[in-house]
Amino acid sequence: MNTMAPTVLQTAMGLVIKHTLLSDPVQTNLGYFHLLCRSTSSNNLYHMDVSRPRLIIASNNPSKIQEMRSMLKPLPIVVLRQPGGLNVEETGKSYVENALLKAKAAAELTGNCALADDSGLEVDILEGAPGLYSARYACSDEEKIARLLKAVGESAYRSACFRSTMVLCAEDGHCVAAAEGICRGEILLSPAYADAGFESLLWVREAGCTYGEMNEAQLNRLGSRAKAARQLSGKLLMQLGVEALT
Repeated sequence: MNTMAPTVLQTAMGLVIKHTLLSDPVQTNLGYFHLLCRSTSSNNLYHMDVSRPRLIIASNNPSKIQEMRSMLKPLPIVVLRQPGGLNVEETGKSYVENALLKAKAAAELTGNCALADDSGLEVDILEGAPGLYSARYACSDEEKIARLLKAVGESAYRSACFRSTMVLCAEDGHCVAAAEGICRGEILLSPAYADAGFESLLWVREAGCTYGEMNEAQLNRLGSRAKAARQLSGKLLMQLGVEALT
């Protein structure tokens, strides 16, 4: 058995695998490379099957797909968007129900694990509105912003948040796990930039800018989707073939 130098794999989702390989890779009949590793932080043994499994992002929204791909980028997987013809009606009564509808449909159609989220802007003075109905709050982004600013008015109490619920489904469509992430901020008096949605209105103090102006590193640290994804990290590792052995 050959002990190799410590290796560190870290992703924006908080999937941190610090390990020392205890054996050379052995190829299995499934095309996976089987590794035996020891965590340098917990001293646990890991069996790691290294291949390029597929994960479907259950969305047709380009910006959402880009953000989720960024979170998953360091992992040895193939990240694909859902088939173009798949359109799932969001009939759920909660974020998790909508996310599950999307992830389940994508997993069952493609035969791969699928990750989906449902998100909304919740404004405290509006008792959480527009919330679940953020995407249907008005016909266009401009109209959504105008309606929201009119509802909030000149109130000094402008706290709000983006809330995201993320669902991971296995290849057969059953729900493996769900998690929620929140990014808090304040509603500006006017959009920080033109031609954008609610993300141009939510000022995030920790970032020093609006949600829509955060860079990749800031989104991975502060974004509501990234926070939800970090909570799914353990289940996702298992689905990707990394299993802890105590």
